Amino acid sequence: MSRKTSLSGFHEWLPQERLVELHVLNTLAEVFELHGFANIETRAVETLGTLLRKGEIDKEVYTVSRIHETDAPDPDDTSRLALHFDLTVPFARYVTENAGHLAFPFRRYQIQKVWRGERPQEGRAREFTQADIDVVGDGALDFRHDIDVALVMAEALSKLPIGQFMIRINNRKLAEGFYRGIGLEDTAGVLRNIDKLEKIGAEQVAQGLQDELGASSEQAELALALANIRAEDSSFVTEVRALGVQNELLDEGLSELAEVIDELHKRVPGTAVADLSIARGLDYYTGTVYETNLVGHEQLGSICSGGRYDALATKGKRTFPGVGLSIGVTRLISRLFSHNMVEASRSVPTVVYIALTSDEDWSAAQDVAQQLRARGINTEVATKAEKFGKQIRHADRRGIPYVWFTNYDDAGTATHEVKDIRSGEQVPADPNEWFPPTDDLRPAIRQVDQLKDATPQR
Repeated sequence: MSRKTSLSGFHEWLPQERLVELHVLNTLAEVFELHGFANIETRAVETLGTLLRKGEIDKEVYTVSRIHETDAPDPDDTSRLALHFDLTVPFARYVTENAGHLAFPFRRYQIQKVWRGERPQEGRAREFTQADIDVVGDGALDFRHDIDVALVMAEALSKLPIGQFMIRINNRKLAEGFYRGIGLEDTAGVLRNIDKLEKIGAEQVAQGLQDELGASSEQAELALALANIRAEDSSFVTEVRALGVQNELLDEGLSELAEVIDELHKRVPGTAVADLSIARGLDYYTGTVYETNLVGHEQLGSICSGGRYDALATKGKRTFPGVGLSIGVTRLISRLFSHNMVEASRSVPTVVYIALTSDEDWSAAQDVAQQLRARGINTEVATKAEKFGKQIRHADRRGIPYVWFTNYDDAGTATHEVKDIRSGEQVPADPNEWFPPTDDLRPAIRQVDQLKDATPQR
């Protein structure tokens, strides 16, 4: 399902959509914590100086001001407050401010909203949720963390109802070493052009390399040959070597990428590929870089990206190298909704709806509800003793699977029955003992194209 809201770029999900979002967020948090990542939350605002400290940014930043400010804000005042546009910059500030209280390597996950003032379109919103994991060291960080974060993210994505995905991995050392090896020293410029390959095609990229960087046709051809290499195992090393380029940084990048790809191929086969066209636009990446696409929905762009950075956070002479990945949660689930790829089995968490025989039974029904809730069974109580058919239809419209009935004999003794309104089966029940099937305790989140055979995800 896909709806327009009254304020473009700011999503407000329906209850059943929110259940899907919560399932995604809870699943991610569960997997991250299984791998030892601690949760943090940073403030929504940073100073402009903090957001801009890496130089010019291409994000449209929302600044914050008070209605009753007496003076017009100075656009050049870097002490002004602004909403953060990602979670990486706030995290870098958090690490430097709290370095004395953190144990390194520090493993953190963070799930929060961020804001960008860009033109809304599919996959892009002005307010959206990101889910990040990072491992940060003090002075140094073992390379194996590059493998670790990719394995964690592959596991997390595999537990979501999103279908097939592919993590595309490259290494900046490999790319930059190769470009230097063929005589192109403006490696950032080459990466910037290669990054456009999927959008504008090889011919225009080659022309850009020649026009902007002065590359020869042979150099442009070699740069494109590198970008066309892909492999699900370390066989890409042989293909790169066959291009005949020699460089120490290239050798280091090849070794690192081969180790990442081989381990992923061993542990999560079919979810990762060495793709030497991946450039990643941010200039602070220094090693492994990742981008992730939904298979069959590549036009959406990357749903999860990141990489290794050696000096994103610094404090005096101390540096805090790290490696991390970020999932665009809102981008991902908005695609699921717009293409009807996923659904919740019901729009409410309620399992049991307690019907009333008479209005005087309401207090006694609350007693039954209390007994059920004490065992973790989400329960609602009717407020009026309407006809049973109407009470059942009310529960059915909301997707509540069970309706509870209580009858009293002349002596005031209560007997209870519970009706599964999907099958029509109605059986005696004891409020102190009855328990629904486990699959009914929570709304099931299911891929629509697999409904006939799927096991509900919880």
